[in-house]
Amino acid sequence: MKSRFAFLALAALCSAGCALMLAAQNASAQYPSKPVRIVVPFPPGGGVDIVARAVGEKLGPRIGQSVVIENKPGAGTTIGGDAVAKSAPDGYTLLLGPIGSQAIVLLTYKNIPYDVRRDFAPITRIARGTIVLVVSPGSRANSVKELVALAKAKPGHLTFASSGTGALIHLSGEMFKQAAGIDMTHVPYKGSTQILPDLLDGRIDMALDSLPAYLPHIKSGKVRALAVASTRRSPLMPDLPTIAEAGVAGVVAETDYALYAPAGTAKEIIGLLNREMQAVLQMPDLQAKLAAQGIEISASTPEALRAELLDEYAKWEKVVRAANLKLE
Repeated sequence: MKSRFAFLALAALCSAGCALMLAAQNASAQYPSKPVRIVVPFPPGGGVDIVARAVGEKLGPRIGQSVVIENKPGAGTTIGGDAVAKSAPDGYTLLLGPIGSQAIVLLTYKNIPYDVRRDFAPITRIARGTIVLVVSPGSRANSVKELVALAKAKPGHLTFASSGTGALIHLSGEMFKQAAGIDMTHVPYKGSTQILPDLLDGRIDMALDSLPAYLPHIKSGKVRALAVASTRRSPLMPDLPTIAEAGVAGVVAETDYALYAPAGTAKEIIGLLNREMQAVLQMPDLQAKLAAQGIEISASTPEALRAELLDEYAKWEKVVRAANLKLE
């Protein structure tokens, strides 16, 4: 009798498990059946937002559903990241953000409510972008060497802006400080569009930030660009040196854009989104639109994106330790 009850209990469990599996498979087969939301952990107008809106516009028709961009800035990208990490793993809420920033928040935030290595399923890298060193129009620095000299003459006097404490742009500034052997005061903002008014008016001395938001102001002469943090010069500004060429070696940082889903999202959904994104990223008009912003298409497999995240973690760990940076 006991064995019969045990058999019936086991059969019930198997039946429930099979039902859940079938439900998940059916949901995957019907995906997407409603609009897809892409969360951007920055304010509108910056590089990540520009990429998200450009990609979303093309992805929607491919998957037969509208793609809604939702900006959730703040706390070094953790507000937006946490919202996605806690979302249902059904493919309807995605995160588009920098690869480096996802690694950095693990190092800088003491009580971060999620771990990107555990709580996200990589879909694809999207593109790489340029980080440019810009100064206010009234700055006495016309080159990186002159900027370094000014900073050394008055330690802690010059200010550098970022899109949030502990985020990629902040750590890029810390990397520059360490490589140049200078001391500057960090001033955090929520995003590039908030930095610009203070930089234009000279209330902030410099920023190492994503190129797109600054490009029109660089071209108009309202902001002065001194160098790029890439390993090579930007095709948009071929006369502008890299920071290494300008005399400060060891400063290599770039904006990198990638798409993630919550962990537990079905492999079929991840595979579908990766395939559709690959098709989107091959569209010449999208490539041209992003190239005009200094953003270069660079797709990947989910596995390659996961490996790159781990590499970024190792890279920025050195910078964070040297800066002795730890946030609550």
